[in-house]
Amino acid sequence: MSLDINASIKAAYEAGLKASGGKNADYIPFLAKVPSDLFGICIVTVDGQCFKVGDTDYQFALESISKVFTLALVMENIGPEGVREKLGDSPTGMPFNSVEAIELNQGKPLSPLVNAGAIAAVSLVPGDSADECWAKILDMQSQFAGRSIALSDEVNVSEQTTNFHNRAIAWLLYSAGTAYSDPMRAVEVYTRQCSTLVDAVDLATMGATLANGGVNPITKKRVIQEGNVAPILAEMMMEGLYTSSGDWAFTTGLPGKSGVGGGLMAVIPGKLAIAAFSPPLDDAGNSVRAQAAIAEAERHLGGNIFRPKV
Repeated sequence: MSLDINASIKAAYEAGLKASGGKNADYIPFLAKVPSDLFGICIVTVDGQCFKVGDTDYQFALESISKVFTLALVMENIGPEGVREKLGDSPTGMPFNSVEAIELNQGKPLSPLVNAGAIAAVSLVPGDSADECWAKILDMQSQFAGRSIALSDEVNVSEQTTNFHNRAIAWLLYSAGTAYSDPMRAVEVYTRQCSTLVDAVDLATMGATLANGGVNPITKKRVIQEGNVAPILAEMMMEGLYTSSGDWAFTTGLPGKSGVGGGLMAVIPGKLAIAAFSPPLDDAGNSVRAQAAIAEAERHLGGNIFRPKV
């Protein structure tokens, strides 16, 4: 198996290097200045093996991938059915920050992996203060990564001073009764959760914790209940790559989640997770090189959950 992974990750890295196009997210000042030539890919297996190539030690902003881990935290508290009721279980078919999608659904989020649902998810995290709520979210990210994850003050300031659209989304949710705490507190904490720093090894470990049924393969500690993993992976399959989620499912067949910081995490349940990082994004907000690399890795390793096992 390890020989197959070694060959696969090298082929995936070469495929990513050949991919061209895209540009850094420029609506968040910090992201605009990250070197666009950075690229790394890492695979972590459910038995804790780690394979990596390229810029895998460069720390980048977690951004929207953070939604997966706050979703996990909320699901631990209210269960899958509570998530379906309050945060939704369907793709929006619209951009990740769409206001129209909220209005068309009478103020209810359709998915916890778009901004509206993610802000609502933060509003469901228990805590008497923003800091108490934030501490729980940061702890969950750290448990998934198997090490202490930290907030980047520089990223956070860059995002807190440009998050006006998300504030509008939060007030819209509040007006419909689908924000469950002070809406501005929810946005402030949501912005913090997007502003933590990880590297590709962290991200692959976080994905491998899902691949391993909720047990971190490095620390061997259970992070979430096994029964909550499948619903999280389902949400990732439906909305993990924004408006490209359907294309990703059709061509690659792996639950995944991207972030505008250039990260992309994909999960092969029961086997491993693949994480790649490269800042230039396509029009949907997904890393160009990371998509090419992970798709190539899947072609070598298999794992498409829709492909019959015969």
